[in-house]
Amino acid sequence: MKNFDIIFKNGKTVTENGVEDCDIAVADGKICEIGKIDAGAKIVEDVSNLLVLPGGIDAHVHIDQPSGPDVEMADNFQSATKSAAAGGNTTVLPFAMQEKGQSLRECVENYHKKASGNLFVDTSFHLIISDPSPQVLGQELPALARDGYTSFKVFMTYDDLVLNDEELLKVFEVAKNEKTLVMVHAEGYDAIRFLTKKLEDEGKLAPYYHGLSRPQIVEREATHRAISHAQIVDIPIVIVHVSGEEALSQIKWAKEKGIKIFSETCPQYICLTEDDMKGLNMDFEGAKYVCSPPPRDLESQQAIWDGLIDGTFDIFSSDHCPFRFKDSKGKDRPGARTSFKWVPNGIPGVETRLPILFSEGVSKNRISLERFVELTSTNPAKMYGLYPQKGSIKVGSDADITIWDPNKKNKIQQINLSHGSDYTPYEGLDITGWPIQTWLRGNKIYDQNEFQVNKNLGKYISRDFCML
Repeated sequence: MKNFDIIFKNGKTVTENGVEDCDIAVADGKICEIGKIDAGAKIVEDVSNLLVLPGGIDAHVHIDQPSGPDVEMADNFQSATKSAAAGGNTTVLPFAMQEKGQSLRECVENYHKKASGNLFVDTSFHLIISDPSPQVLGQELPALARDGYTSFKVFMTYDDLVLNDEELLKVFEVAKNEKTLVMVHAEGYDAIRFLTKKLEDEGKLAPYYHGLSRPQIVEREATHRAISHAQIVDIPIVIVHVSGEEALSQIKWAKEKGIKIFSETCPQYICLTEDDMKGLNMDFEGAKYVCSPPPRDLESQQAIWDGLIDGTFDIFSSDHCPFRFKDSKGKDRPGARTSFKWVPNGIPGVETRLPILFSEGVSKNRISLERFVELTSTNPAKMYGLYPQKGSIKVGSDADITIWDPNKKNKIQQINLSHGSDYTPYEGLDITGWPIQTWLRGNKIYDQNEFQVNKNLGKYISRDFCML
């Protein structure tokens, strides 16, 4: 008789064959058998009436990232990955952000130092290219791609990050040569500057006007331009954090033309609206919801759901970018109360991503359980070169497993969250369906609101190329 380390008995799971009632056996941190298993194990977990799903992969998080003068992110790697584990995730992909004038290799090494010994879950880094110098494009980026850094992000806005069209095309060309995947933050820089000055001149300074400075047309135009550049160079790209129907229309147009464009959306675009940025009475409370692109209207929420249902969206990420609200180095930084443009852009969400999509999607019968797993685990793994090691209940894959109680009802409350921020934008949201256990490579790291390990077991994972 075989002896395993762990057997999960009597659960309902999602495999590549669909939804199955089966047992799952684990040995040496790997899934080694799926089906009806009559064997011994050191640990037998009875998961009757529960779901056994692949651990979540949050492919878009910002952790301990430079955010401008006198601004600090609320999460370091310790708090962010702990929060990720509590939310049912077993892998996160943060960004190593190059600052102007900085060596890309130096940037990566600095992030490894920050992450080392501080990971509750596994991680791998995307790169952010802010200074595409000949040295970076000709030497550093190709070398890093061959070392397993197979995705990077570029920005079409923000003073310290924006690349002009020629720079974007040069970066795309390197990506084509190295077979790496480019993530694009698509918002038009000059239009945002124009609208921001106009609003400020009119005395419209409250956080609410952040949304009016970045209307859907600004995102639509930049999305179309990014797609056009990708066509010129002939590479696939990912349009990240798509907020509404206008940008989505460009992505649908591209896909209908046979252009290989991937797309991502986030919880804020199905749960929040532009009205949240009004706060209590056009006051500073609205800063809690300031992110880019900003939340839109109810019609855009429905458009986002349509894209999640019909397959237009490939992945669902958090865009976790946490700042403390009551903090002079957070949302309330110097100048933030004098103009919306000084409010740090970003909201926390790594711990709440999976419960929100499960509750709003699966529990309300908008999407199937299979589609949930595809959006939150399997597709992120395939898109960013982690599959089949990650992202699937599959023989030979890492035993990264999340146990879900599909009937557990809860409210999202800041008091119960593990992130470093002092608020959640989803405070009070009713949730049906909650991750109750998280297992990383066969190690139980979280169980019923309690962390189960005394040391950080997370590892850095070198990645392959896009498999979608």
